[in-house]
This record gives sequence, C-alpha cells and structure tokens, in this order.
Amino acid sequence: MNIRETRRHMPMGRPGGGPHGMVQPAPKVKDFKGTAKRLLSYLKPYKLQFLLVFVLAALSTLFNIVSPRIMGQATTELFEGMMERLQGVPGAGVDFGFIKYILITLGVLYLISAVFSYLQQFIMAGVVQKVVYDMRKDINDKLSRLPLKYFDAHAHGEILSRVTNDVDNISSTLQQSITQLVTAAVTLIGIIVMMLTISPLMTLLVCLVILPLSFIV
Repeated sequence: MNIRETRRHMPMGRPGGGPHGMVQPAPKVKDFKGTAKRLLSYLKPYKLQFLLVFVLAALSTLFNIVSPRIMGQATTELFEGMMERLQGVPGAGVDFGFIKYILITLGVLYLISAVFSYLQQFIMAGVVQKVVYDMRKDINDKLSRLPLKYFDAHAHGEILSRVTNDVDNISSTLQQSITQLVTAAVTLIGIIVMMLTISPLMTLLVCLVILPLSFIV
C-alpha cells in the first residue's frame, strides 16, 4: 500500500483541539466578585508595599507633569530676550544663566522621576512574584489533594494551563495594569490642574467642547 492509499484509509478528524477534534470555547468568569475577593486575599498581606508603589508612581508622574511647566520659563526667557534685543532695548539680551539654572532643575526633576519609577517597578516586581509564589503553592497543595478520577476526567493540558498560563496572566496583569491605572489617573488630574493654572477658560473649553468632539469624531 503506497502513501496515497494509506492517507485515503486514515480516519479524518475535525480541525481544532480538545475532545473529538472540536475547538473548545474560552471559559468565561462564572463568579467575578468571588474571584476578585480571592485575588484581594492574596494581595492583602502586601498592602503596605502596594501603597508605597502607588505613592512612588504618583510622585514619578507628578514630576513629569511639572517639568514642562518649568521648561516653559526657559522658552519665555529666550523669547523675551530676543524680542527686546530686536526692539533695541539697551542692555537687553537672553539671560543664559537663568536658562542654565532651568535646565539643571529639569535634569534633577527628570532624574528624581526616573528613580521613583525604577523603585516602584522594582517593588512591584518583588510583590507580584511573592503573590504568584503563594498562588502556585496553593495550587500545588490543591492538586495533591485531588482524587485520581479528577485527572482522568480532565485533560492534562487543561490542568497545566491553569498552573502556568493562568497564573502568568495574573502576574503580568498585576505588574502592568495596576501601575498604569495609577499613572493614568494621576496624569489626567495633574494635567487638568496644570491647565487650570495656565488658563481656566481654555481648560473649560477643552474639557467641555474638544474632548467630547474627539470621542464623537
């Protein structure tokens, strides 16, 4: 029997994985509140570390927001000095000493912001790894107590996915989404406050007219 005849006599399976070759749909969350409470129970022992991460993320974002306002002073000094010189004002010119002071201040602010950002990422990574370790330990204890009929009724790939992929997804979500949420909230509030200090009327126009139009368009 040649290869073509062998393929002809082979049973044709359905595409996809799982039992009988059928693609299994992705499981949906059955109890979101209960799952959230269980996740918070893992985070509760590290609440002080999470609080410190939130504070560091907020400070890092605030320094990044304040820096452009300070940079604007250097731009204003350059513009006014050039305009006064063009107008022929005696002794007029650009105060490069003041601009140098502004640039040094900006460098210090950005350096402090980078340090705060590094610290919050370092602390967050350590806390997340501890949380993941606790989860894997509980999963291992749970698997060791399960009867053999459970392993006969469930595919090995499904069990391994729960132990590895699901826990890894939780790890990446905790390490990225939480800090991004805090950073986004502080950035939004800080930018609005900064805009109010510059021009309350322009801020009102942007918030009430331009932003709604951007969502519509």
